[in-house]
Amino acid sequence: MGRCHRDSHLLGTCARVLTPHETVRGWPQVVAAKRRRATMASENQPTTRLTFEGWRYSHYFELVETKGKNVSVRCTLCPGEKLLSAAVNSNANLAKHLKGKHANMKLVAQLPGGNDGPSPKQQKLQFHHHQVSKQELDKLVASFVVEEMLPINTVESPTFRKILSKIPITGGRRPWTDRKTFTGYLDECYLKMESELKKTFESVPYVSTTADIWSCHNRTAIACKRIKGRHTFDVIGFEMEQIHSAFSLSHRITATVTDNGSNFVKAFKMFASTEPYEEEEDEQDVVFTDMEELLGTTEGQFSLPPHFRCASHTLNLISCNDIDKWLSSNSDSKCVYRSATAKCAALWTKASCSTVAAEIVDEICGKKLIVPTSTRWNSFHDALSRISDNSVIDLNRLCARLDIRAPTEREYLFLKEYCSVLKPLTVALDILQGEDNNSYYGFLLPTLETLMSRTLALSDGLSRMTAIKTRFAPVLESKEALLAALTLPKFKVRWIGAAERREAARALLIAERRTLPQEPAENKKEKLPLTAALLRLTFFLLVRRRKTQRPLA
Repeated sequence: MGRCHRDSHLLGTCARVLTPHETVRGWPQVVAAKRRRATMASENQPTTRLTFEGWRYSHYFELVETKGKNVSVRCTLCPGEKLLSAAVNSNANLAKHLKGKHANMKLVAQLPGGNDGPSPKQQKLQFHHHQVSKQELDKLVASFVVEEMLPINTVESPTFRKILSKIPITGGRRPWTDRKTFTGYLDECYLKMESELKKTFESVPYVSTTADIWSCHNRTAIACKRIKGRHTFDVIGFEMEQIHSAFSLSHRITATVTDNGSNFVKAFKMFASTEPYEEEEDEQDVVFTDMEELLGTTEGQFSLPPHFRCASHTLNLISCNDIDKWLSSNSDSKCVYRSATAKCAALWTKASCSTVAAEIVDEICGKKLIVPTSTRWNSFHDALSRISDNSVIDLNRLCARLDIRAPTEREYLFLKEYCSVLKPLTVALDILQGEDNNSYYGFLLPTLETLMSRTLALSDGLSRMTAIKTRFAPVLESKEALLAALTLPKFKVRWIGAAERREAARALLIAERRTLPQEPAENKKEKLPLTAALLRLTFFLLVRRRKTQRPLA
């Protein structure tokens, strides 16, 4: 039996089992002799051909050097002098490089040597100069200037003219050379777009509008008109009536949504549309009216559609004004509320006015502070949440480095409670002011019901506020809001908690469906009106009960 040397694992392929004729002392000489024989055998063998040389995609690489078992090549498709390494007997790395870096390029396989078969034709890049018409270029330039809100004299800029000169135009006619011509073209485009919009409104039976007054730009509207002077209720009412009449919408608008501004509220209150009255058969006394005085006044000459206050703006008023008044009226919370918010305001001012302070905030808190603004709803709650997310120790260390007063433990607990109580309200506000699919009127009542249920479930003092019920009393008692929520497939009756209320809602929907005019038998196959079709579909969806129904999350 032979024995294995204890250091045999260091010799790799040279390790073997010793025979009885080989001693331990003579083992190094045996190894050296075998290495010499292996070297001589390798020198006598003919040089083998590299696998890279017989590869059909080798013409995309340039061989640089062969070193041991690897070859170094340079890709001719890649910029620069970067080298790629591949094994002598494998082209896997090079194939992976072509698939990863040049996947969008059509690679042509070529036989090695170029004599074993027909050489493939090299693809030629063809650049077609697509010419545009002058009308098309005029529209593109007008859209660019209008959408980017650039000045009219942009078309007179030498740099802009140089860019346009590089665009091939059919006929050789160049676009405008002065802003007066361009202004006239914009007026023509406006009139054309306005006429197309009016035609679109003629085919729509019902329209709901939104009115607002702002002092900034970048807004989208069917009409944007400047109001000079004071924005009083009569001026607002007159301008809205003029816009509605210009687009033939006076008898098509079902409701108009505005904010809670006093001028808007008074305008719709004073010029609200009145229901047509029935003539009485009894004889009435004749009343004479001064025509000069009647024609001299504007009151009563026009009427505005039904008014709805913006729910998002109302929730914002609750989260800011109503809660601030409620906390200030309570002696227990007034002191801690004002002191905590004052220290937070000092922290916001310090971090926003100094770059060094901002770096310190980022170093300790790991995030930048949110500075509240009056035009960004929920910003005050988000700013307080960003501060209260840090621990008391980090806040004390931050305020010490910024040389400002740190919140006490009582103030810190107040901020945590304030943010937790107002969290449902901010979530509801984000839902209602979203622009994806939450613009339906049916979203309002389920959102308010869920908000009130979650607020009442809290045991804190802020949950006893009645601002939601007070400000949204017309909506909570509105029959139209309930029907809008019931006919919305997203909600139906799942958001109603009590079983009695669900049954009452179903009965209301069925009764409302019966009040709709019945279609003739010969027209059953025709398309139903939108409202009737939606109510009929919802009726069958509601009658068909489910075994598992989940409430509004």
